[in-house]
Amino acid sequence: MASVTLENVNKRFGTTRVIEDVSLEIGDGEFVVFVGPSGCGKSTLLRLIAGLESITHGDLMIDDQRVNNLTPPERGIGMVFQSYALYPHMTVHDNIAFGLKLAKSDKQTMEERVSQTAKILQLDNLLDRLPKALSGGQRQRVAIGRAMAREPKILLFDEPLSNLDASLRVQTRNEIAHLHERLGSTMIYVTHDQVEAMTLADRIVVLNEGHVEQVGSPRALYEQPASRFVAGFIGSPRMNFLSVTGRTAGEAGCQISIPGLGDQVLPRRMENDDESLTLGVRPEHLIPAAATGESGFKILNVEYLGSEAYLYLQVPDGEALVCRTEAPCPFTRGGRVTLTFDAHRAHLFDRDGHALPMIAAPDTQPAPAQATTS
Repeated sequence: MASVTLENVNKRFGTTRVIEDVSLEIGDGEFVVFVGPSGCGKSTLLRLIAGLESITHGDLMIDDQRVNNLTPPERGIGMVFQSYALYPHMTVHDNIAFGLKLAKSDKQTMEERVSQTAKILQLDNLLDRLPKALSGGQRQRVAIGRAMAREPKILLFDEPLSNLDASLRVQTRNEIAHLHERLGSTMIYVTHDQVEAMTLADRIVVLNEGHVEQVGSPRALYEQPASRFVAGFIGSPRMNFLSVTGRTAGEAGCQISIPGLGDQVLPRRMENDDESLTLGVRPEHLIPAAATGESGFKILNVEYLGSEAYLYLQVPDGEALVCRTEAPCPFTRGGRVTLTFDAHRAHLFDRDGHALPMIAAPDTQPAPAQATTS
C-alpha cells in the first residue's frame, strides 16, 4: 500500500494542454475514482501516475518519493486496462503468472502468489482453463489477478467494466469493492460512469477539460456540488436546471424570479441584485400533485420503472423538467401537475457556474416552495 501525491501536474501533447495544474493527495489504502466526460483527461492522468506517459511539468510522489523518472515496475504499480489483454494461448494460471515470470521470480514464490491471488478472486477452480472458456466477468478477474500477483503498492483501473454487459458490470463492480475491502490496497479507478464512481469510491475526483472541478465523498458531491458542471454530471437522471434572476433578501438569503413561475426565497448567499442565476433541483426533490384545469405543468411522458416512475414536464422556453415519483404512479401523459420542493435542497449557480453558498442548515423542516405555471 502507498500514498500518492500530485503537485501541480501538467501534461501537454505538442501545444495541446491535456492536464492542467492538478494537485491531489490520495491516502494509503484509499479508493479514489477519477470521473468525467470523454476527453476530460482522466485516463491521461491515470497513465501519468502509472508511468506510461511522462509529466510535462509538476511532481508525482509515491510514499513521499518523487517518481517522475521511474518506470512502472519501479513505482510498484499494477494496472488493469479497459481490454482484458489476456494471452489466448495461455491458461488462467499462466496469465496470472506472466508478470512474475518477467520479473524472474523463483518458482515457489510464483506458485504461492498465483494460488493466493486465484483464491482471493475465486479463480482457483479455473486455473487450467483458457480465456476462451471464461465469461467476460471471469476474464476481467484474471486481468485483475495478473496485476495483483506482483503485489504492487497501487492498483490502477482504466475503465475495466466498459466491455461488460449490464448484469456483469454490477457483479464485477461488487467484486472490485469486496477486493478493496479484503486487500486494503490503494486503488485508483477511472470511469465515465458516475454510478460506478458513486458506488465504489471513498472519494471522487471530477475532471473537466483537464482540471479538477471538485474532490469529495460521493455524498458530498451529490448533496453539495461546487459547480453546475458537477451538479449536472453526478446523479441520474441529472439535476434539473432553470434560468432565473435573483436579488438579495437580507438574512433570509436571496429571492429568485423564475419566468412564468413566480418568486421564491432560497437560503443562498449572493452578492449582487438582479443577477442572472441558474436554479438546480434534483428529480427526487420535486414533489408532484394533480393540477386543476390548465394550471401547472403539462406531462410530456411517463417512464414506469417498477418501483418508481419519472415524469417529463413541459417548461416554457427550456428543457423538460424531470420529476421522480413512487409507483404506482397516478399521473398519465397529457395530464398536468403542480410541483413543490424543499428550498434547502435547491441549488443556485452564478453565471460562471459556481454554486452560491448555503446560509445555514435548517433547524426545523422548512415549508416547501411552490412552483406552478399556467
